[in-house]
Amino acid sequence: MFKPNSVIIYVMDANVSANFYTKILGRPPIETYPGFAVFLLNDNFVLGIQEAAEITPKAPNHYGGFELSFSDVTKNDVDEIYAAWKKLGVTIELEPQMLEFGYTFVGNDPDGHRLRVCATDTSKFE
Repeated sequence: MFKPNSVIIYVMDANVSANFYTKILGRPPIETYPGFAVFLLNDNFVLGIQEAAEITPKAPNHYGGFELSFSDVTKNDVDEIYAAWKKLGVTIELEPQMLEFGYTFVGNDPDGHRLRVCATDTSKFE
């Protein structure tokens, strides 16, 4: 069966973004190339960071309208990650709060991609 195994986000500067993601993920990229970096998010899924000016075919004029969700966490994890990201200077779009789908907050990477950390209430999905 076909299973996506990566997501690639377009950025202005791959080095700036690689440094940002190294800080928030707590580990460096597994591979780097000029204008590109790859982070292992779990055993079967990677995050690629690609400079928009270097991609073929050409990237659309607008990029940054993206949300990467970190939802395999507890409510306490949400608060701890929020505090750590605040110390790192991550721009926070949404302070920690309970929403319909769980306890969450949202930060932004340097290019405006949203990073949601959420303790999702999965009881409604069973």
